[in-house]
Amino acid sequence: MRVAHRRTTAVRRLTAVTLGLLALTGCGGPDDGPDDRQAATAKATATASGTSAAPTPSPDGTAPSTAPSATASSATAPSASAAGANAARWAGTKQFVQIDDARTAGGRTYLSVRPAEKKPHPRFEAWVIVPGEGPYTEVSMTEEAQVLLSVPLGDAKHPAAYAQDEFVGRLTARPSSDRALLGFDLSFDGQGRVTRVQSLYTP
Repeated sequence: MRVAHRRTTAVRRLTAVTLGLLALTGCGGPDDGPDDRQAATAKATATASGTSAAPTPSPDGTAPSTAPSATASSATAPSASAAGANAARWAGTKQFVQIDDARTAGGRTYLSVRPAEKKPHPRFEAWVIVPGEGPYTEVSMTEEAQVLLSVPLGDAKHPAAYAQDEFVGRLTARPSSDRALLGFDLSFDGQGRVTRVQSLYTP
């Protein structure tokens, strides 16, 4: 009787241990439901992409946000791209600008421009330049761009044609304070390059 009782007790203990092991090893196995598998997949994907799967509250605490945090590569935008974007927005248009500087490199002429305003002079047949604000943007001129200059950059009141290199020389020879009083009408092609420059007559 004692042997049978011990065997029964041993069998019961082994059965309990076996059921416990099955319960432990069965968690996260292939028989998981679809919801559990989707949650695990979403968590793995979020971890691989460097974002957090758990939503974070917005600064005002009204709604959660799951937007990924900015990385060093995405947070820093190159200034050349910003300048290119400004030039591209003028594509196919005419703009009135100030020109702070001009240079020639690789057979191309580059102008540092900023939008401004022009108003008729109250006493003369001339223009008054209202300086703009903000940074200057560098734009390039096409090789066949036309340059028309009037006094004080040109030699006469009425606009006359000049070569691009002569225009650069005349502009850069003037002090920066004088350039701030000059205004130019610029025409841009479809790629944001200057095709025509005309200085306004200012007394």
